Amino acid sequence: MNVQEMIFLFIGGLGIFLFGIKYLGEGLQKSAGDKLRDILDRFTTNPFMGVLAGAVVTVLIQSSSSTTVLTIGLVNAGFMTFRQAIGVIMGANIGTTVTAFIIGIDIKAYALPILALGTLLIFFFKNKRINYLGQTIFGLGALFYGLELMGDGMKPLRSLETFQELTINMSEIPLLGVAVGTIFTVIVQSSSATIGILQQLHAEGAIESLNAVLPVLFGDNIGTTVTALIAAIGASVAAKRAAAVHVLFNLIGATIFLILLTPFTHLVEWFRDMLMLEPKMTIAFAHGIFNLSNVIIQFPFIALIAVLVTKIIPGKDTVIDYKPKHLDPIFIQQSPSVAVAQAKEEAIHMGEIAVHGLKETQQFLNNNQNKHAEVAYQLEDAINNLDKKITNYLVQASSSISESDSAAHSSVVDIVRDIERIGDHFENIVELIEYRITNKVNMTEQAYEDMNEMFNLTIETVSQAIEAFSEMDEEKAMSVIKQEDQIDSMERKFRKKHILRLNEGLCSGSAGIVFVDIISNLERIGDHALNIAQEVVGKKED
Repeated sequence: MNVQEMIFLFIGGLGIFLFGIKYLGEGLQKSAGDKLRDILDRFTTNPFMGVLAGAVVTVLIQSSSSTTVLTIGLVNAGFMTFRQAIGVIMGANIGTTVTAFIIGIDIKAYALPILALGTLLIFFFKNKRINYLGQTIFGLGALFYGLELMGDGMKPLRSLETFQELTINMSEIPLLGVAVGTIFTVIVQSSSATIGILQQLHAEGAIESLNAVLPVLFGDNIGTTVTALIAAIGASVAAKRAAAVHVLFNLIGATIFLILLTPFTHLVEWFRDMLMLEPKMTIAFAHGIFNLSNVIIQFPFIALIAVLVTKIIPGKDTVIDYKPKHLDPIFIQQSPSVAVAQAKEEAIHMGEIAVHGLKETQQFLNNNQNKHAEVAYQLEDAINNLDKKITNYLVQASSSISESDSAAHSSVVDIVRDIERIGDHFENIVELIEYRITNKVNMTEQAYEDMNEMFNLTIETVSQAIEAFSEMDEEKAMSVIKQEDQIDSMERKFRKKHILRLNEGLCSGSAGIVFVDIISNLERIGDHALNIAQEVVGKKED
């Protein structure tokens, strides 16, 4: 086998392997649906439950980095404390070991039939659940097939003198092995892939000694933290702290096990001999023992880690409160009228979140900083969550509600729906801004001035509509109705100005589409503010 064939087999196999992991994770994630966030929301009441939840979610997603990113969003949302997030990140490290055990089963001989079965389920069935199962099976087949190709590409390494010298040096200098594992994982951006390669090299006999293998394993775990670090650049304080925990946790673990390398090697050898493990499964066990022991050692120090990371990354973080503040179930049976009043208070809270989301969206429009888009998406998620909770609460209250309260009940239901739609519209605007940034669509200064003028009026109108609803102030509601007319006329005026810019060649077609869609969404937000005001003055049209 020549060098070119070796490289092509390895690179091609690595590509298929990475695609397999991604596709496997996506299939599992789609099968789970929205349950992933629910798992983290419900089962992170304490750090121990956080570890379990982190492990389960990582098994489903097949990526510890993705679990960390999901956790960051939940910390920002106020769903979990920073200390609970540390537990989830620890659990993610346990969950990521499952891939190594899957590889350790070594069913590469059946890789192609598994791929065929996955393809059959994807293309010949209309049921989405079967399609997701097919995607999971196809990803599993691609994982094994990619591993087999990589193995074929790596076989000649055993006879290379340079590679043999490197493995001897790694046995004698464990830090060299850690560096190799770290650098390779940083390049590949997947610890599952680099550990899979390590399993293959050990199985082929290219790296035979466990003294050389284990330090590389530690390095793989350090290297995987770089993904979270990259994701945290320019992000919120919570995101940076979560990424720092990920790095600190793996660095401390690698340091401890480097110091205890000799007894750890003997322990792995004992497991290998007692359970008669194949080389790949030996590495899977070593990886599992390393991560599980790391969690057990560091778990009692979660509070200390939280304090340390807070010192390293100081600053106050914005916490978005997803959770309802006023929906006490006791009022549903005991006092339905109070329950409706509580639902109204929650709807006002939801409206305040919508105003915050609009402000973040406008900031994103003007400075292109991703942190504003991230917060806007989280706020929209918070609105959706509150919409479900308030609606369910009102449905439960409706069975025992009096006629005098039914109008107020119906009004809150309608207003909650309008606020939810406002969230959808500012999310649309964020997506349009992201499209503009990604596709490098240039817009004129006049276009920005027009959009900001309309944004300012829309934010003021929505804010005043929420205040009118809160105070049941008809005067403010009438002011909202007038302002909504201004928003409508502003949208018509700006459309005409946009057509003139297009005709004069000052504006591209792509920029024009983005501009028109943004002002259209703002106009629709104004319509929903009008609906809220009409509820207040009792003029809501059918």
